[in-house]
Amino acid sequence: QVQLVESGGGLVQAGGSLRLSCAASERTFSRYTMGWFRQAPGKEREFVAATRWSGVNIYYADYADSVKGRFTISRDNAKNTVYLQMNSLKPEDTAVYYCAATATILVVTAADQYDYWGQGTQVTVSS
Repeated sequence: QVQLVESGGGLVQAGGSLRLSCAASERTFSRYTMGWFRQAPGKEREFVAATRWSGVNIYYADYADSVKGRFTISRDNAKNTVYLQMNSLKPEDTAVYYCAATATILVVTAADQYDYWGQGTQVTVSS
């Protein structure tokens, strides 16, 4: 029912920045918790960040320890889009980044708790 399309990935030098976007084809987008996950070759898909709108101009958000202070998740409900601003990128941030959505009322961090997934966008950070 909910289709997600990621964009904004690419190649960037260490210390640089990228902004990922996830467009959702859902009129009730604002009711979903939105998350970002990433997966590097040979590794499990890991949580990056998640957010849920809880009122006008109010969001709850959570971040993996590895990205706290560097990444920021945000959303534009009018555009049905969630963003991931990534600053101070490190080579270990290299992965395919996936957008995900769930109707769960809480901000959740486990991949198996999300119902809808995008196809991913590649982020490569060179040293």
